[in-house]
Amino acid sequence: AILWQIALFTIIASVAQWFMNLSNNKMTYSVVRDLRRDALEKIETLPLSYLDIHPAGEIESRIIADADQFADGLLMGFTQLFTGVMTILGTLVFMLSVNMTLTLVVVVVTPVSFVMASFVAKKSYHFFKQQSEIRGDQTAYMNEMIEGTRVVTAFQQQEKVIEDFSVINKELTDVSLKAIFFSSITNPATRFVNSIVYTSVGVFGAFFVMSGGVTVGQLSSFLSYANQYTKPFNEISGVITELQNAIACANRVFELLEQPSESPERKNAVSPENFDGAVEFSHVDFSYVKDQPLIEDFSLEVKPGQRVAIVGPTGSGKTTLINLLMSFYDINSGKLAIDGHSIE
Repeated sequence: AILWQIALFTIIASVAQWFMNLSNNKMTYSVVRDLRRDALEKIETLPLSYLDIHPAGEIESRIIADADQFADGLLMGFTQLFTGVMTILGTLVFMLSVNMTLTLVVVVVTPVSFVMASFVAKKSYHFFKQQSEIRGDQTAYMNEMIEGTRVVTAFQQQEKVIEDFSVINKELTDVSLKAIFFSSITNPATRFVNSIVYTSVGVFGAFFVMSGGVTVGQLSSFLSYANQYTKPFNEISGVITELQNAIACANRVFELLEQPSESPERKNAVSPENFDGAVEFSHVDFSYVKDQPLIEDFSLEVKPGQRVAIVGPTGSGKTTLINLLMSFYDINSGKLAIDGHSIE
C-alpha cells in the first residue's frame, strides 16, 4: 500500500512540476517583457537632467542585464519553491502517519535553517547590489569607449583606457567573489541543521523502539521520510540568496521607473506659429548642481533675423544656453522670453 502511495505521489508531483515550470516561464518572461517596455517608455518621459547624470550604458545595463538577472531569480525561485513545498507537504503526511511525536521533533528543528539562510541572505544582498551597480558602470564605460574609439586613438589614450577598465573590472571581481562567498555559506549551514534533525530523529526514535512505541521498520521508513523532508530546505535556502540577487537587480530597474516624469506640456503655453523670433535673456541665473552656479546674472537680447555667434572655451555654457532656450532645463532666476512670452 505504501509503495502505491509513493508511486501515485511521484506521478502527481511530476505532472504538477511540469505544469508549474511551463507556467513559471510564461509568467516570468511576461513580467520582464512588461518591465522593459515600461522602462523604455519611462526613458522617453525623463527630464534631460537625469540623462545627463546617468550614462547611456548604465541605463542600458538596468534594462537588459538587471532585467535578465531578475528573470533568472524569478524562474529559479518559483520552480524550487513549488517543488520544495510539494515535497515537504507530501513527506509531512507520511511522517505523521508513522509517528506524530517524531514528526514534531522534525518540524520544530528545521525552521532553524531558514533563520540561518535569512541571516546570510541579508549579508549577501549588500554585495549583490554593489555587483549590479558596478556592472552598470562597466557597461557604461565600455559603451563610452566604443563610441569614442576614434578620439581615444587620436589622442593615444589606449593604455589609459585599459588601466581604467582594469580598475572597474577588479572592483566587479572583488564584489562578485564576496557575494558568491556569502551566498555559498547558506547550503552548508542548512545541511548542518538538517544533519542535526536526522540525528535527533535517530536518537529519539531509538528510545521509541526500546519502549515499543515504533518498530525498527517504521523508524527506518521515518528516517527516510525525514531525509526527504529536509532536502527541500537546502534547495529553498539556496534560492533565497538567488532571490536576493534578483531583488537587488529589480530595485535598480524600479528605481528608474520611479523617477519623476517631465510634463510634455507647460501651463499657459503659447503656440510658436506666429513668432518673430526675438530672444531675451534677462539677469538669468542657472546651475546644474545646487550651490554650484554656472551662469550668473546673464543678459542677452537677440532681435528677429539677427545672427549671433556664441563662442567660448569648453564648459563655459554655450550648449547650456541652447538647452535653456529649448526648455530642457528651468532657470533658477531671471527671465527667458521669446517675443516677450516667458518660456519658463
